[in-house]
Amino acid sequence: MAKKNLVYLWSMRNAAADKAGQYITYKGDQRYMKSPLEFLVEALNDTELGDAYALRGVLFDDDVDSERDQLALKGYGFSYMPGARWFYPPTLEVQGVRVNSLLRVVPSAYRRLPLASPERPVAKRMFEERLLTLLQRLKADVVVIDGLLVILDALVRPGAPFSRKIVNIHPGITRSHSPYQRRGAHATLDALYGARGLRVTDWKTLATEPVPVVDMTGASFHYVDTGIDSGEVIVDVLNTRVDPDDTILELRWNNFHHSLFPALCEGLAVMAGLPAHLTP
Repeated sequence: MAKKNLVYLWSMRNAAADKAGQYITYKGDQRYMKSPLEFLVEALNDTELGDAYALRGVLFDDDVDSERDQLALKGYGFSYMPGARWFYPPTLEVQGVRVNSLLRVVPSAYRRLPLASPERPVAKRMFEERLLTLLQRLKADVVVIDGLLVILDALVRPGAPFSRKIVNIHPGITRSHSPYQRRGAHATLDALYGARGLRVTDWKTLATEPVPVVDMTGASFHYVDTGIDSGEVIVDVLNTRVDPDDTILELRWNNFHHSLFPALCEGLAVMAGLPAHLTP
């Protein structure tokens, strides 16, 4: 069976917020914050997923000319520098290839323009066109998005070149009408408030209202459409108990290990027609 060409697409600034590749304080102890990318590499190296997929590229959209991105990536930078922190062990290899050699940047520079700028939609289309060109050059069959802090449009519309070829691994349940649904950029914080019996009504002010306690969360592996975490779910895993006293990073660590990593592995297995339960 010929391997499918797999491309990974992320925003490194999101991984930096998670302190990926670093040790975090966890209930008074220290635990390593493994990124979904590092987990995926292990799965490709150590499970049957490596017989089905070949990782051809690791793309990121962070913009070196953006002051916001520079601040968000402070301590990491936009490329690995010896002796500096990084998102995974710098010598990490996938299927015999150094992961750092697979890194390619397609900066979402349109984000520097004001939301109301008439030039922004044009710049956004240009970003997606550059991304499309690179994906085609890499002959991508499947694109896995992890923590991409932009919304795709032209690439994923019905009939577009990558419609139903781009999937997202999201740290929350995305199924409609699920009592555990946590869509959007605030999924982890939303789950933490839910375990405290609160719902955030305004994310700018963090105003809340009381709701019944929901102390479980999970992760979804779903197709990407033009909405926010609204695409068809391929696999979801609800296996993370939320402690109301968790910090954001403690809950992120738990959810990665109990729900998100399994959902990523099982989702790719389903797409490849393999047994769903594969563990590195």
